[in-house]
Amino acid sequence: MQPRSRVTIRDVAAQAGVSVATVSKVINQRYGVAADTFARVRAVIDELGYEASLVAQSLRNHKTNVIGILVADLEPFSTELLKGAADAIRGTGFELVVYSAGGRTGDPQGWERRYLSRLSGTLVDGAVLVTPAAELEGLPGTPVVAVDPHTGRSPLPAIVSDNLRGAQLATEHLLALGHRRIALLAGRPDLQSAQLRETGYRRALATAGVEVDETLVVAGDYDGELAGASARELLARPDRPTAVFAANDTSALATLDAAAALGLRVPDDVSVVGFDNIPESALCTPPLTTVEQPIREMGHRAITVLIGLINGGTEERAPVVLDTKLVVRSSSAPPRTDS
Repeated sequence: MQPRSRVTIRDVAAQAGVSVATVSKVINQRYGVAADTFARVRAVIDELGYEASLVAQSLRNHKTNVIGILVADLEPFSTELLKGAADAIRGTGFELVVYSAGGRTGDPQGWERRYLSRLSGTLVDGAVLVTPAAELEGLPGTPVVAVDPHTGRSPLPAIVSDNLRGAQLATEHLLALGHRRIALLAGRPDLQSAQLRETGYRRALATAGVEVDETLVVAGDYDGELAGASARELLARPDRPTAVFAANDTSALATLDAAAALGLRVPDDVSVVGFDNIPESALCTPPLTTVEQPIREMGHRAITVLIGLINGGTEERAPVVLDTKLVVRSSSAPPRTDS
C-alpha cells in the first residue's frame, strides 16, 4: 500500500476553488477574504487534513508557536518536569515538542549546542534546557531557560529548587535519628544542584559537630547504575555507614537494591534518604524518605518564564528558587544499638 502523499496548499486551493494566496490569507488569518470564502477554505483544510509547514510558517511570520524542551534522557525527573510544562502550555496558543538525546550524550559539551542550532529560528520560538551539561547562551532571537543549570556562570534565566536547604533537611533528619556515619551518594558534579546538595550535607554535619568522613562521600552522578555500584561498595565495608543520603531518588532506589542484594534490611540495618520525591519513591519497598522538590512546578515555571521572554518580556537575571521539604516515609529509622 502506497503511503498518502502530503496534502499541499495547492491541493486546498484547487478543491476550494480559490487561489493559493487566498488560502495563505485564511491560514494566517489576514484581512481581505470574504466570510463565506473563509469558511469554505477552512472546511476544505479540515476535510483534507492540511497542516502548514512549521518551517514555511516561520519564514513568513518569524514565529512557529512551538516551544522545545531539550532533555538528555526521559528519566523520572525529566518525565515529571514535562508534566508540569504540559500543564503550563495549555491555553497559551503554543505547542510543546520534546527533544531527547536518548541518553547518548557522549559529547556533553556539544549535543545541546547542536540541538539548539538546529531548532532555533525555524522550528521553535524558544527552548527549555533541562540539566544542561555545558555553559550555554541562547541563540540570537531564540530565548532559552535552564532548569537545574550548569555550575558555570551562565546568562540564561534559571529555574531551581532550594537544593542547599533540602540537603540540610535530609541530613538533619538522619542526625536527629541518631546517625553519625552518614554517607553521601553525590550527584553530577557539573550541576549547581549537586554542589549545593553536597554543601548542605556538609553544613548540617558541621553544625552538629560531626566530622565528615571523606571515604563516605562517593560518586553517584544522579545515575542509577553508577550509584548502585558505589552503594554496593559502601555497604559491603566492615565499617559501613548506618545511613545513606543519596543526592537523587534514582540513586536512592539503586541503594535500596544494593542493600537487598547484600542481605541488608532497610531501615533496620541501614537508613536511606533520597532527593526529588519522584512517584517511584512512594511505591518502592520500603517507601522512601526523601526531599521533595516541586518538579512539576519547575516545568510549569520554566514555560511561563519562557513564554514571557518570547512575548518581549524582560529577562530576569536572578534564578527562580522554589522551596523543598522533607517527606518522611519508612526507609529511615534510628540506627541499631549494636551498629
